[in-house]
Amino acid sequence: MSSAGAGRREGPVPGRRKGPVPARRDEPAPGVREMSALRRSARGEWGPLLRTVRSSLVTAKLRAIPLTLTAVCLTLALHFVQNQAWGYRAVQNIGSVQAWEHLWLALLRTPLSLFVPALDLPVWGALAQILVVFGVAEICVGRRQTLLVAYVATLAGTMYARIGIWIGPLSPIGLPDSDKYVIDTGPSAAVVGLAVFVCWRYRAWFTCAAVVVAMVVEVVSIKNNLAGKEHVAAVLAVLMVCALGELGRSRKRGDASRVSGWEHPR
Repeated sequence: MSSAGAGRREGPVPGRRKGPVPARRDEPAPGVREMSALRRSARGEWGPLLRTVRSSLVTAKLRAIPLTLTAVCLTLALHFVQNQAWGYRAVQNIGSVQAWEHLWLALLRTPLSLFVPALDLPVWGALAQILVVFGVAEICVGRRQTLLVAYVATLAGTMYARIGIWIGPLSPIGLPDSDKYVIDTGPSAAVVGLAVFVCWRYRAWFTCAAVVVAMVVEVVSIKNNLAGKEHVAAVLAVLMVCALGELGRSRKRGDASRVSGWEHPR
């Protein structure tokens, strides 16, 4: 054996390892990464809205939602009265809307009909809807806009009932003639409209789209009746209000930019 061969040994090649490469300590596991991405998405979707609601409730507590508390108490009182033998007719006279009645009478009753719970649904559902959705809307967009959007959504449902009966049951957007005798009360149309409006204002686009899709699926697959189609009418009316609001804000921004000197006449 030569001395050159005896002194040569093979050592480990730099940069090469045997066996599996261990994970880096600073790199999260796949499940953790997915949870982090989901948490970031939820924070971006609902973060600004939840912060606004939380700060108002912490600062002012129930004083932050006087309109909502009034609506809850009014709904509860009307429910109690209309379930009494002596009070049913009185509540129907001031808050019941039916499509066969004169339009002016329906318009007078429409604002109060929002707080008259439907007879075939549990009152706690109406109270929960008002407390949560009206409360969030009152804090996030103010009492005036909450009332305005709630009335627009309810009025859209009331007007659709008359238009749908006029179109007739042969059309997918029409209604049978028997629906003109259905008592049309409850906060559901206003609740759906307010949910869309608040989501639009706070740029919660996924939630806004989910509400719209849910209302369409409700009509197509679950509840193809007056109530379901009124929800879709309320959503469309509020989306139109949102679009008009965006158009008005874009025009104001354009006017402000011209006034501030971004556009100079030559």
